[in-house]
Amino acid sequence: MKNRIKELRSTFDYTQDELAEKVAVSRQTIISLEKGRYNPSIQLAYNIAKAFQCTIEDVFIFEEEETL
Repeated sequence: MKNRIKELRSTFDYTQDELAEKVAVSRQTIISLEKGRYNPSIQLAYNIAKAFQCTIEDVFIFEEEETL
């Protein structure tokens, strides 16, 4: 899942450590999210959106999977 975490972090002038602390995860989790290697739980996605004062949809870009 693509996301705008790095872009929003820059806008809010948060380091990875600061964002991690705000949403109660490790810096490594933030790194994995930014690189698209990890999909967050609904609760984590909500907490990240709340930290950036926006909606989950503003942070995470949902891409539908093709079905056969």
